[in-house]
Amino acid sequence: MNFKKIFSTAMAVTLAGSLLAACGNNNAAEPSGSATASASAGSGKGSKQEMVMNYRADPPALDVSIAESAASFTILGAISEGLYRLDKDMNPQPALAAELPTISEDGLTYTIKLRDGLVWADGSPLTAKDFVYSYQRTLDPATKASYAFILTWLKGGQEVIEADTPEKLKAAKENLGVKALDEKTLELKLDIPRAYFTAQLAFLNYYPQKQEFVEAQGDKSGADADKVLGAGPFVLTKWDHEQQLVLEKNPKYWDAANVKLDKVTLNIVKDTATGLNLYESNKTDYADIKGDQMKPYEGKSELHRKSELVTGYLNFQQSKVPAFANVKVRQALSMAIDRQGLVDVVLKNGSVASTGYVPNGNSDGNGAEFRKVVGDTEVPFDAAKAKTLLAEGLAEVGISSLPQVSVMGDDTETGKKLLEFLVSQWKTNLGITVLAEPLPHATRLERELSKNYSIVSTLWGADYNDPMTWLDMYVSGSPFNTQDWKNAKYDELIKSANKELDNKVRAEKMHEAEKILLEEAAVFPLFFRSSPFLIKDKVEGLILPPYGPDFELKWTSIK
Repeated sequence: MNFKKIFSTAMAVTLAGSLLAACGNNNAAEPSGSATASASAGSGKGSKQEMVMNYRADPPALDVSIAESAASFTILGAISEGLYRLDKDMNPQPALAAELPTISEDGLTYTIKLRDGLVWADGSPLTAKDFVYSYQRTLDPATKASYAFILTWLKGGQEVIEADTPEKLKAAKENLGVKALDEKTLELKLDIPRAYFTAQLAFLNYYPQKQEFVEAQGDKSGADADKVLGAGPFVLTKWDHEQQLVLEKNPKYWDAANVKLDKVTLNIVKDTATGLNLYESNKTDYADIKGDQMKPYEGKSELHRKSELVTGYLNFQQSKVPAFANVKVRQALSMAIDRQGLVDVVLKNGSVASTGYVPNGNSDGNGAEFRKVVGDTEVPFDAAKAKTLLAEGLAEVGISSLPQVSVMGDDTETGKKLLEFLVSQWKTNLGITVLAEPLPHATRLERELSKNYSIVSTLWGADYNDPMTWLDMYVSGSPFNTQDWKNAKYDELIKSANKELDNKVRAEKMHEAEKILLEEAAVFPLFFRSSPFLIKDKVEGLILPPYGPDFELKWTSIK
């Protein structure tokens, strides 16, 4: 499950494999060479290997255990590293690990050798014990890590999270399925086989942490540049909150020879108009844009569109609004919204109307693309049928009209326009009045997770390229099933898919599960998100991953 995607309104993710975006050097334009240009103004051989980027958000704490936003994931991915790092095709490549893992025949035990001579950025040795400490710390209830759930795949992980006495916690940590067999050998034991676990080991929360350094920071861990320690391609040398972050090449990184950039400056720029001005005056090499800002760049190599593994959708809270427990009522409100109109009129950023919940480009877990295999599972836009269904549904629950409800969403420029569109569609097509409730992002999130809403406009994105990152959040009782939807057959399909070793059978179970989710309008997907960027042609090898960090800097250079 991907908590960070809820956390970000401008977050990350296309199409797996060949459709991933990595900025190349074809059709290179002449660099500006302006005296006022960014630090990367050089060109040709001997170019200064420095880059300036606009970035939309100041990251929350850069702490491996408690990071939960895309901004944190992106910066931590530059200054630290896991056993594996995903390449431009999103395949796991050995990083701190010397090679891909040795996996037992039953798929439960992973034995991993670390590289020789690994050190932290401070020069101290990095050993297998640093992984053991990191995983135990993340799972420790005292850490309050939102992403701890992703480590419960380790055998005994759930027991650590649920330990309610010091004695139980100590015992649970000792029994956790992560052990340092020696300084360079890590053994991981899973609760059940996970076909995608090797790639998962590239995920942030599986990074190592140096116990001595983390404990010395106390509750300030990750709060400032001098309170962050990694073992990745770059070191965070400056962090002026809400203003600027500066990354410099880490000479102690095991693969420093293949890191070309000496310095990356990230200026926090939240407004795209300001960001575009900086780009056009050569003060930055990378800028987010949207809508009509793209027109002058259509057909030019500077314009890049990243289709993301991110779905925008609606949830209907069934306990707060009992009428939403009726499937016809949910279907009616879903069927009354023109998704194509939404992407054409409101979003205008390359996003496409959704055709299911799992977005375009997401694997089906069996070597194919989920959407191409499963097809369109979403209720179609049909205003007339929506009106009929609403009347039938309300009659079935014994009421003549829907009680006053609101639709809650983020108070960003796009978020507010989206709410206005939804309210207009329901008024026009169903004759009902729904109040728009735009809120600051943190407030919206807090109310969503506490189920204090009637309808919420929200986002979810992949943590890994498998349908389960989307589907397991809707089992009964899941903390992310905030709408309180329940379906016994769905629960059983997810449970059995999680235990299934045959990928074909497993994929079929997940296909069937999504069909149930959509047939019942348990959620109503609106769009599969895409994000446009401007990137100077002199920038090479900048990867824009469809999930995970917003960008990958390790292989970037200035030509």
